[in-house]
Amino acid sequence: MRVFCGMLIVAAAMAVAPAAMAQAPAGGTAYMVTYIEVVPSAQGETAGLLKQVATASRKEAGNQRYDILQRMDRENQFVILEAWTDLKAAEAHVGGGALKQFKDKLKPLQASFYDERPSNGIAVAPTPASASEGAIYAVTHVDVIPPSKDDCIAMLKKLAEDTRKEPNAERFEAWQQNNRANHFTVMETWKNRAAHDAHIATVSTKEFREKLGPMSGALYDERLYKSL
Repeated sequence: MRVFCGMLIVAAAMAVAPAAMAQAPAGGTAYMVTYIEVVPSAQGETAGLLKQVATASRKEAGNQRYDILQRMDRENQFVILEAWTDLKAAEAHVGGGALKQFKDKLKPLQASFYDERPSNGIAVAPTPASASEGAIYAVTHVDVIPPSKDDCIAMLKKLAEDTRKEPNAERFEAWQQNNRANHFTVMETWKNRAAHDAHIATVSTKEFREKLGPMSGALYDERLYKSL
């Protein structure tokens, strides 16, 4: 009987856990990373649509950041990085006319689904005045097995602290996905490609990636972008 009761408790906990993980933080800055892939022939049109929605979104109440980036080696892939003062502002944007119009126009151009990932910040820094002309952006999806979630957070915070001390490092942040707490997004801005490549060779980066390997749930998916 005790074993049966114990099984019921575990089952109930498992049923509640996904709903709890899917909830965004009650307060504080709300973040969003969105991956977009369109058919290759539509990359120019998509870039234009992204510029339009970015202009409109930056005027909305509560917007702190709205970066639109184009992948350097696969120019039909894009990413949007957003920060809002709170969840209410983010939800207003998601339900607003500017984003809806953008999605409607984008839909026939897409080669893959519109991949939105609401997140909360775990290693963020004050927003710099602006990125250098010709800056390189690296966006990396980090996926670890659930039991290693907290270890990964500690590692990302240390990597952020070390990276921000490097020459020509303009920005380094890490966000945690709201509905999958073992998934993270790492965002870097470097003055140029040489600075990014030098970062990869540092002791801190090598140690981070070495420790991350055994706990990874997928390949270390780093992608390089340019600003639109």
